[in-house]
Amino acid sequence: ELSLTIIKSGMIEILNLFFRLFLLKTTVLPIFKIFVFLFYNISNPRNELEEFIMSLINTEIKPFTATAYQNGEFKDISEQNFQGQWSVVFFYPADFTFVCPTELGDLADNYAEFQKMGVEIYSVSTDTHFTHKAWHDSSDEIKKIQYPMIGDPTWTLAKNFEVLIEAEGLADRGTFVIDPEGKIQIIEVNAGGVGRDAQELLRKVKAAQYVHAHPGEVCPAKWKEGDATLAPSIDLIGKI
Repeated sequence: ELSLTIIKSGMIEILNLFFRLFLLKTTVLPIFKIFVFLFYNISNPRNELEEFIMSLINTEIKPFTATAYQNGEFKDISEQNFQGQWSVVFFYPADFTFVCPTELGDLADNYAEFQKMGVEIYSVSTDTHFTHKAWHDSSDEIKKIQYPMIGDPTWTLAKNFEVLIEAEGLADRGTFVIDPEGKIQIIEVNAGGVGRDAQELLRKVKAAQYVHAHPGEVCPAKWKEGDATLAPSIDLIGKI
């Protein structure tokens, strides 16, 4: 009797999933994608299809509390720090490594430009804030850093931003640009061996700020400050 109940429950869940797929207009997906949906939905105890397909773009950052090292002090940081200004959350795998100090040093060299734009930088790794201080004290490249270096030893932020490599306890090279409402506008995730470019990040932040301030306009490829933008409309279709 118990087995029959379990089978009936499973069948109901499968029928429910197909109905939801139909409503989501995903019936045109290739068959293998539907099997992925099925496998995920049946094997996931929470049965949340929305988690499988939801992007972090335009979502508000989740609540958190953490400690950062900045300019010789330890500071408490939370999601409230991201309200009212543009922010960049810059994840990297670990302190005392190789590509990471070159990226963080590059950000430090461009930090004044970010500040002129009203942007705060937050670097984050799964190291502690004590380790950040030790690295800052010992490395000439890291000594240049004036922005907050957040410690995330509990993996809270890495999980919130979905960049945690759980098997290694490290974060991917994830970059997130957050608007003054606390919503994520840009996401970039690089493989561990691929370093990022602060100048390119500056360009993207400027584009995000422009679009945020000018509803109805969008920035085309390679857009730089002062370049022409586009105003999408039916009259523009097929003319680009």
